[in-house]
Amino acid sequence: MTQPQLKVAGVSKRFGGLQALSDVGITIMPGQVYGLLGPNGAGKTTFFNVMTGLYTPDSGTFELGGEPYKPTAVHDVARAGIARTFQNIRLFAEMTALENVMVGRHVRTRSGLGGAIFRTPGFKAEEAAIAARAQELLDYVGIGRYAEYKARTLSYGDQRRLEIARALATDPKLIALDEPAAGMNATEKVVLRELIDRIRNDGRTILLIEHDVKLVMGLCDRVTVLDYGKQIAEGTPAEVQRNDKVIEAYLGAGHQAH
Repeated sequence: MTQPQLKVAGVSKRFGGLQALSDVGITIMPGQVYGLLGPNGAGKTTFFNVMTGLYTPDSGTFELGGEPYKPTAVHDVARAGIARTFQNIRLFAEMTALENVMVGRHVRTRSGLGGAIFRTPGFKAEEAAIAARAQELLDYVGIGRYAEYKARTLSYGDQRRLEIARALATDPKLIALDEPAAGMNATEKVVLRELIDRIRNDGRTILLIEHDVKLVMGLCDRVTVLDYGKQIAEGTPAEVQRNDKVIEAYLGAGHQAH
């Protein structure tokens, strides 16, 4: 039987008097695009931040590819094989697009500090390989021609794609996208959807937190819906769209799957 790519169970998180998450869990199989939906304040980003090491959970178990991992620090989670993007773009604005992706790739480098200081042949060869891979990834997401442009000069949609390229540079087992369509126009969303499809078709597993119901329902294999920190539904997009609790909490009365 195939191991889940990600299995998170029993996650709870309290901030003072606020119970942000109550016993939340998801299971994502290899090659799936898995959606996490919910209205504002539902706990989506809190769950994401717990899973990726930004917040420490009060309880929960975490497995990646069948191996336990501890979401205690962002760099440990990246080494375990989870890469993420952020709802608010976090690029190095004064670095070039190429340099931003190279930063992501350094998670997987072997040359130590000594190699970097003394510019050893091994270090130089590895840096050249990193730069070549970074260029490949920029081409892959469709912005290769902007490799030498500073990140801040790119359009909003291209900055989003640059973030995805940087996440892919870590060779993740799972790529977690936090509201990637936020702020995008209709044309940019079409390009984003094509890119996510391409990443999935190349064998990657994707967790998608998204406010855009149409995007999630059109892309995802399975969906979990949160409301006030609790799971109210899990299933295929068609099943979730027919769920009365989801219709009431998120999709609005009268909305049904077509």
